[in-house]
Amino acid sequence: QVQLVESGGGLVQPGGSLRLSCAASGSIFSIYAMGWYRQAPGKQRELVAAIAKGGSTNYADSVKGRFTISRDNAKNTVYLQMNSLKPEDTAVYYCNADRLLIAGDKYEYDYWGQGTQVTVSS
Repeated sequence: QVQLVESGGGLVQPGGSLRLSCAASGSIFSIYAMGWYRQAPGKQRELVAAIAKGGSTNYADSVKGRFTISRDNAKNTVYLQMNSLKPEDTAVYYCNADRLLIAGDKYEYDYWGQGTQVTVSS
């Protein structure tokens, strides 16, 4: 059974930095896409950043130049380095993994982590 476990959230002052991690566990051979989404109170969940297995990335305009997504394919882990944080970055951040090749030569899709709270406040 596949599980995604996030870590690294917390409280930080404006202008500060945090690094989120998300590790996928289970009988996984490969993951095509991994990404981070966030949901602020009263708002819809939105894409923050995504990265394909080959390394191509996609960012929301609001975080370009401040956030960096990376992954370690050997560890099935994705990271989000967040710099120059702003109060509007406050949200629950969710990890996503899509198109996983698992034991039995099967593909599974669209797994989510439990979420980690990021609060940017002075």
